[in-house]
Amino acid sequence: MLVAEVVGNVWGQFKHPSLKGKQMFLVRPIDPLTEEPLGDAMLAVDGGVGAGPGSIVLVLDEGGSARQILGDGQAPVRTLICGIIDKVFVNGKGKSYA
Repeated sequence: MLVAEVVGNVWGQFKHPSLKGKQMFLVRPIDPLTEEPLGDAMLAVDGGVGAGPGSIVLVLDEGGSARQILGDGQAPVRTLICGIIDKVFVNGKGKSYA
């Protein structure tokens, strides 16, 4: 799992049937305390948490677990937004996003 910022929306004219009604976003991994980018943006499906551009989110980057959360073992999904982060504490230091 990783902490990321939602940096954009993704639209597609055609989607796999298992993704019908699901939102897709670009997420960029960040350092949870400094918000500095830690890598390139990637495509992630919203797992029903209601994320949007600017949200700081918890991202699951493992296909089997992502499909299990979606309840569809055949979904072509690897990366899933599984939570919106309000606060983070690392080594006694905290950061609030809400």
